[in-house]
Amino acid sequence: MKIKFSIGKKIGTGFGVLIFLTLLAFILTQFTLNDSRRKTDEVTDIYTPSVSKLEELNLLIVRSKMLITNWVFIQSTDDTPDKKRLRTLVNEEYPDLKMQIQQYEAKWNNVEEKNDIESIFSLIDKLFSTDKDIMKQLNSFSSYEDPSILFLIRPQVENGEVDQQTKLILDNLSKLITEQRSNATMVTNQMLDSFSFLQFVVRGLGIALLLGGILIAFFTIRTIVRPVTQLKKMLLSMGIGVLPKERIKDRNDEIGEMSTALNGLIEGLKSTTEFANEVGTGNFESYYKPLSEEDTLGQALLKMRVELRENERVLEAKVVERTEEVVRQKEEIELQSQKLEILYKHVTDSIRYAKRIQESILPPDKIMAEMLPNSFVLYKPKDIVSGDFYWMQQKGDWVLFSAVDCTGHGVPGAFMSIVAYNILKHAVNSTDEVEPGKILDKLSEGVRETLHQGIEGDSAKDGMDLALCAINYKKMELQYAGAYNPLYIIRNNELIQTKADKFPIGYYASDVEKHYTNHTIKLEKGDCIYIFSDGYADQFGGVNGKKFMVNNFRQLIFNIHQHPIQEQKHLLNKTIEEWRGNHEQVDDIMVIGIKV
Repeated sequence: MKIKFSIGKKIGTGFGVLIFLTLLAFILTQFTLNDSRRKTDEVTDIYTPSVSKLEELNLLIVRSKMLITNWVFIQSTDDTPDKKRLRTLVNEEYPDLKMQIQQYEAKWNNVEEKNDIESIFSLIDKLFSTDKDIMKQLNSFSSYEDPSILFLIRPQVENGEVDQQTKLILDNLSKLITEQRSNATMVTNQMLDSFSFLQFVVRGLGIALLLGGILIAFFTIRTIVRPVTQLKKMLLSMGIGVLPKERIKDRNDEIGEMSTALNGLIEGLKSTTEFANEVGTGNFESYYKPLSEEDTLGQALLKMRVELRENERVLEAKVVERTEEVVRQKEEIELQSQKLEILYKHVTDSIRYAKRIQESILPPDKIMAEMLPNSFVLYKPKDIVSGDFYWMQQKGDWVLFSAVDCTGHGVPGAFMSIVAYNILKHAVNSTDEVEPGKILDKLSEGVRETLHQGIEGDSAKDGMDLALCAINYKKMELQYAGAYNPLYIIRNNELIQTKADKFPIGYYASDVEKHYTNHTIKLEKGDCIYIFSDGYADQFGGVNGKKFMVNNFRQLIFNIHQHPIQEQKHLLNKTIEEWRGNHEQVDDIMVIGIKV
């Protein structure tokens, strides 16, 4: 029995070889990359930091020798800087560094190296025990005048036990550092060897794939393309009504079967094609006779002609009906579109007018410059109108100012900001108090009464977060109280945060009465004061589309605080815009900065 080797098997065999070689290259590449990644992790996570910490320990031992020598040979009081440094080194720096090295030691593969470092730690512990004994004996200025003490201690330090132990520790550390560096170099060389092997294998597989592709292409052209081209010529001849004279040699595959069946199809295909062309052009009266009663294709073509004739009649009627309906719908859509455009313009005009009203409650730049000289306000509403607003007012020698973040943004936030502004103004003007904590208590009570929170089970959470400050330039004093929003003061290159109370203005709880904490802070020349809403830190952006975050905002404030105050505003605005990029602004942004 002759085995049939089909075209599919021929092509499948050829491409199977190519796929196998490609898969082999992929597996080897993946294996090598995983191995290299592991070796890279060993170098970066174990050997490199281990060498760094061991060198740090080496330097610490050298410093200890210098400091104990100064302790013994330089008569001084107990509170001299060098003595303090030695105590810190022995009691704090060394234990902390030892713990860090032991963390890396746990990852070492060489047991001998682990034993070496533990032996070094034992020597260091013994050395520092000797140092502590010396420090205990020479613990005062007068103790240096005792010859018996100096006679015993100085030989220990100079060419004695301390000197010998220090040299031994440094020698052992040097050897261990060299071994760790050698380990890192060895792992790196192994990784490079893996890549060299991968390069060799990939190059070999690439050549194999190239040669295999050429062979498959040659095989395909010889066994498939040429016979198919012959069939194409025969079919072209059939298309013009000429029976082809050439014949394809007998083959044991699908092409041989096609050539055998081709002659039988010629006449039937010719007749069927002519009839299909007639029906396709809309000539449903054309003549067609099936080859026989069993001619399924011929009977189907006759049935198709009847159905197409009926479908054409129905479709013509539907086209007329749908055309009339589409015209009506188009007119209705145009009318609704015009109405929407008018409505959108009215709404937008109303919101822009609301923006003018809202901006009228903000203090003018001139007033702000008079009340708070050397200050800025970065104010960036998310929408046309904003839920954030800033406020200030002078009472005697005190200037009160606040950054207020109302619930929501856009139109709802704008409504809340107008309500908040009026209640805040009333809370300040209805009392002689300038303490922000008491003013916030009155403000919270006013919000609850105005919005009817807590009445008849109402659980509304409308309210606001804010930071309220009162500054007296004559007394150089600042008072602050806040609801969620903290106060930052940068003084002498140190950022000091005063935390806010963790309940918002308008907070309602029937069984608990809470009061806002008032903070009093003495100011110094050069202090930088910042209050803000949460919009800056909550803005999404950057490469990964994440929030800016409070820690980054705090670091940014610290980095720019030495710049002139208006340049700080420019840098804050530039930074958040570059961070935001193509992302949408998610909330209103407001930052107030003052330089004393």
